[in-house]
Amino acid sequence: MDHKRIYNFSAGPAVLPVKVVEKVRDNLLNFDGCGMGVMELSHRGPQFKQIIEDCEANLRELLSIGSDYAVVFTTGGATNQFSMVPMNLAKADGGAASYVVTGSWSKKALAEAKRFTETQVAGTSEDKNFSYLPKNLDIPQNASYVHFTSNNTIFGTQYQNEPEAGGNALVCDASSDFLHKKLDVSKYGLIYAGAQKNLGPAGVTIAIIRKDLLERAPDSLPKMLDYRTYVEGASLSNTPPAFPIYVVGEVLKWLKDQGGLDKMEARNREKAAILYDYIDGNDFYAGTAEKESRSVMNVCFRLKDENLEAEFIKVAGESGFNGLKGHRSVGGVRASIYNAFPKEGVEELVKFMGQFAEAHS
Repeated sequence: MDHKRIYNFSAGPAVLPVKVVEKVRDNLLNFDGCGMGVMELSHRGPQFKQIIEDCEANLRELLSIGSDYAVVFTTGGATNQFSMVPMNLAKADGGAASYVVTGSWSKKALAEAKRFTETQVAGTSEDKNFSYLPKNLDIPQNASYVHFTSNNTIFGTQYQNEPEAGGNALVCDASSDFLHKKLDVSKYGLIYAGAQKNLGPAGVTIAIIRKDLLERAPDSLPKMLDYRTYVEGASLSNTPPAFPIYVVGEVLKWLKDQGGLDKMEARNREKAAILYDYIDGNDFYAGTAEKESRSVMNVCFRLKDENLEAEFIKVAGESGFNGLKGHRSVGGVRASIYNAFPKEGVEELVKFMGQFAEAHS
């Protein structure tokens, strides 16, 4: 590990690949020899046009996105998508928007959808504090769409396969596990993801939308809340979040250099297994999510003696492990190990956990 960098377990904004950070640093002053820094480029100029086109092309290649899907770059994070999805996709002739509620973010998405359309809860795991993913979903035949959150950062649960949508358009908030593995995009109507968890800095949100769904949007929508504006304007109808898009583009190149998403999934599963195996193999720590619902991105656990958690997080920080404090709404410990997080960081955390347990047993 570079002695100037610590292990960053933050849930987001989160760790980026060192090679990407180094390249971004070098281009801050003079991008590709053009005499301007990358943050100074005009979004109408040839350099940025190439950046955003390459970004989309590499994303399409990694996910095998067909021509029947549009890729757009927006702002406002996933929270803005909570509004845009129902505003654009609610059927004019009725049909409730169906939501699978598996954590705080899906609850917020549902609450926002209620402002714009009729909604229905297909399933929820709130009865056990979102420690599992609900099965046997109740989905209306004529739903406007079925919305789910693929990974729940706060509670540490994750879908390994997308839920069945019953023939309805499937919508996914993939903000915290986007590109951790290959997806079959053809199963989805819309996928959206804020970049700051697994793909880049905060500021840009990617949306992949099946083009036929664009026809649902009413003409009365505000211009910048209408997906058609971004599709028709190639995400350049206003000044886009240019610098975050550039960084996302570099991360996409890095993912290709790593061997693609199948290789990345294998690495992510290996990292998560190291940590979960240690947690399960002792009586000092305990995972919070049911085993079959566990996330490979956000490993959430408690110390059996919860009075020691504050000390654990304090000593961990002093030892070079940052961002381990669980979300304020649930407490505990959370290790976020996104694509760019190194395997050796997980191994070092496990060593530290063993030392801490021994010292406090």
